[in-house]
Amino acid sequence: MIRVIYFLILAGCISTQNLHAQYAYFPAKGTIYFEKTDHPKARIRQMMNSQSNNRGGGFWGNIDQMPETRVSQYVMKFDQTQSLMQNVVDKTESTSNNSNRSRGNSRYGGQMRVGMGGGGAFSSNEQKTYYQNIKTSQSKVQIELDEIYVLEDSLQEITWRFTDEYRQIAGYDCRRVNGATKDSLYLVAFYTDQIPLGSGPILAHGLPGMILGLAIPEMHINYWATKVEFSNEDVSRNWEDKKAKALKTNDFADLILRQMRGRGGQDVSRRKFLEQLYY
Repeated sequence: MIRVIYFLILAGCISTQNLHAQYAYFPAKGTIYFEKTDHPKARIRQMMNSQSNNRGGGFWGNIDQMPETRVSQYVMKFDQTQSLMQNVVDKTESTSNNSNRSRGNSRYGGQMRVGMGGGGAFSSNEQKTYYQNIKTSQSKVQIELDEIYVLEDSLQEITWRFTDEYRQIAGYDCRRVNGATKDSLYLVAFYTDQIPLGSGPILAHGLPGMILGLAIPEMHINYWATKVEFSNEDVSRNWEDKKAKALKTNDFADLILRQMRGRGGQDVSRRKFLEQLYY
């Protein structure tokens, strides 16, 4: 009789576990809050030292005016096939930047305000929006310089290598993977398969789940999720500014780099320019 009771209890436990597994909830839509930490001085100093033709460092700005460490906030919306990530802009500094822009107070005579500036690489108070469509492998990045641009491209291929290292991020069990882009930019990512969409911060993608932690050692940058919220809303289809100019990413980079060189600016590679623009 005791054996029969024990067997029934054991069977009940197994049945309950299977029920939980069968109905485990994997969020398909929601919002992820990220914190970005970067070290502008170390980042710019390393890039200046790597340039073979450093003509005064005009592109990089005044390194003495840059902070040692900078923290900024990002918000990502996601659904089953796409994600949309934006940085949270400091309204006070953004208003000051807009005032300077309206007076033509720019690095290149008021025509194209690019470069690093005192706050570091492409000030974190410039609004940026990153869109990924995982289903179609397409990306869009909306940025504001002298005008608003939407840069269109396919998602960049990333080669990932899985490790046996795990850690918790924002309450989720995440696995470490090491990655590299075609341009040999080294990435360290932590993803969770509890959020099925294979997306991540900025334009990171290609894993069997959401990337909640992303480090770029070469650039002294990391993005870390602090909170995840679920919802029933799809990613908005109307996020692009109606006045934005659409360009292919490489066409935009070549256009800006030609303007910089024509004005005596530093000779910067397309890869370095796009890395600073995005990350």
